[in-house]
Amino acid sequence: MSTYEGKTVVITGGGSGIGLATARLLVDAGACVLITGRDHATLDAARDQLGENAMAVRSDAGSVPDIEALADRVRAEFGTVDALFVNAGINGFAPFESTSESLFDQLLAVNAKGPYFTVQKLAPLMSDGSGVVLTTSVANVLGLPTLSAYAATKAAVRSMTRSLARELLPRKIRVNAVSPGPIDSGILAKSMPAEAAEQTRAQMAADNPMLRMGTPAEVAKAVVFLAFDATYTTGAELTVDGGGSQL
Repeated sequence: MSTYEGKTVVITGGGSGIGLATARLLVDAGACVLITGRDHATLDAARDQLGENAMAVRSDAGSVPDIEALADRVRAEFGTVDALFVNAGINGFAPFESTSESLFDQLLAVNAKGPYFTVQKLAPLMSDGSGVVLTTSVANVLGLPTLSAYAATKAAVRSMTRSLARELLPRKIRVNAVSPGPIDSGILAKSMPAEAAEQTRAQMAADNPMLRMGTPAEVAKAVVFLAFDATYTTGAELTVDGGGSQL
């Protein structure tokens, strides 16, 4: 029997990057995984990669009605959930003095409001002893230029990890966070021109104590550990950043 045979898992933002890598690890180990995202083509491609033990549901992580509809779908498909990885999020680069209200609101809706209500709506479906993992970022402890609004939303997620961990203790649900550093997830290529993305990638690697960027698969291992195997850990944040925020 595979390690997670018969386990049911929901991963928001599971169509690419860290979410997809985590889904792949779990499906390969026998779990049934439901992934979400906003782009139909990306979701379809991810589902085809993952195979018959995965399903893909279009859902906007910043929309509470979408989150409520997702909870209904999960209830219909799984009944109960053994692990929830709240990974959906967006980044937004802008100097403090030129950060717009619309960018701030968008980041807050997807990165902070979304995770809060995703846990609220799906927690009633989670089994005793199950695990929630939220994605934060090393930006929540580092003063990084052009990321002030993004960092604030990730600091909010770090705070709610502790609060929700305390509130869900009576349900025996553990709540932890994974905090990625510079991960080569493809997001740079999506958010900036190719040459700029390559230069940024090279600089991030040069600045890291391990002299490289991490991979989505390395973060996925940490997520699965927190979701299933860290049975005496709750309210914690596990940093996966090559030592960049510690050394």
